[in-house]
Amino acid sequence: MNILLLGSGGREHALAWKLAQSPLCGTLWASPGNPGIQALLNAMSTRANAAAPGRCLVLDLFDHGAVITFCQSRGIHLVVVGPEAPLVDGLADSLRSAGIAVFGPSQAAAQLEGSKGFTKDLCTHAGIPTAGYVRARTADEAHAALASFSLPVVIKADGLAAGKGVVIAQTAEEAAATINDMFGGAFGGAGTEVVIEEFLEGEEVSLFAITDGTAIIPFGSAQDHKRVGEGDTGPNTGGMGAYSPAPVLTPELEARAMAEIIAPTVRAMAEAGMPYSGVLFAGLMLTADGPKLIEYNCRFGDPECQVLMLRLESDLVALLQATAEGHLALAAAPEFAADSAMTVVMAAKGYPATPAGGGRIDHITAAEANGAKVFHAGTALGEDGALLAKGGRVLNITALGASLQEARDCAYAALAEIRFEDGFWRGDIGWRELARLKG
Repeated sequence: MNILLLGSGGREHALAWKLAQSPLCGTLWASPGNPGIQALLNAMSTRANAAAPGRCLVLDLFDHGAVITFCQSRGIHLVVVGPEAPLVDGLADSLRSAGIAVFGPSQAAAQLEGSKGFTKDLCTHAGIPTAGYVRARTADEAHAALASFSLPVVIKADGLAAGKGVVIAQTAEEAAATINDMFGGAFGGAGTEVVIEEFLEGEEVSLFAITDGTAIIPFGSAQDHKRVGEGDTGPNTGGMGAYSPAPVLTPELEARAMAEIIAPTVRAMAEAGMPYSGVLFAGLMLTADGPKLIEYNCRFGDPECQVLMLRLESDLVALLQATAEGHLALAAAPEFAADSAMTVVMAAKGYPATPAGGGRIDHITAAEANGAKVFHAGTALGEDGALLAKGGRVLNITALGASLQEARDCAYAALAEIRFEDGFWRGDIGWRELARLKG
């Protein structure tokens, strides 16, 4: 079948890499894609059984008519939406209305990520364990609500903020300043409303599930590292690295999370007339009282997707197609390698504030010589064909190993081969779990 993949980052490169392995995948297109994805598409065109070659092209993902026209002109059978913004904008609805299968939730269902307040209210309605909260639509409301919370307190911009609209305020002064910043436009339209939450004690973990609105299948776990600095210090980022599986989410805790959080969410969304179809990414806090929901995302995580795809042994196209067409109950459960996977983000200096752009990147081939996989997250080709940095998170160096330590050693050895003078990375990805393993 012909597939259109939407997005440009490391998550999309990992998805393209896995989609291309399926015997069901005919011609694969990507918009806008990146140089890593284009190299993959070039390689696909040389296969003996290759269909017509696909390529990266630029479509306006918010011009639904243009996306539909392209799909119709190229005989696209399945659209896979990588990032959240087009889903929150309702692209999946438009594609479905045109008779085009799409992996990704409707605009109404994507509110689970598009509005943190919506999700918190759903948790209250469905009895889903989560932190206590208050929604505030003005700065005055938010300042008044602070009095009912202990410190530290969590303050979130309600809308989409590229994974950065969350502040854990340690003092009353920091909390007040954060509220003023959010309502003052620090996160654009995402901060026109805020959610104030109690701070939960515990360890954070990511749990993924795939659902067509009725059937639900677990899709692995991971732990990522949001803080820019080693030891989990500094400002939040989109993610500086991740590993999978997350042993801290034991089979017993995963079963509780599926039964107490994921399943009630899918049921409540269906009952509300907005059935959820796609991947449901739950950020969980493992508290003394059990798993509690921190937030939902309506797409694969980035960089969590990279480690999940490296471990996935099943046919990704078959799973996504079954979800999009509403017959997930008939699909085989996904199988994952028992191995561990780790990805380390190489970012441009200045990230997450003002990353340096245009730095040259060399020796990707050497980095992959030991079995690691380098996914492009923010790259572009210069006029001379050189690979250049474009964006904050630039590369995801990803490796599989029989143990987490082996995966870590492989990933960092590959990273050491890359020449990117404007780059930096954390040297402690997986540090908590590695410390536990060492006793």
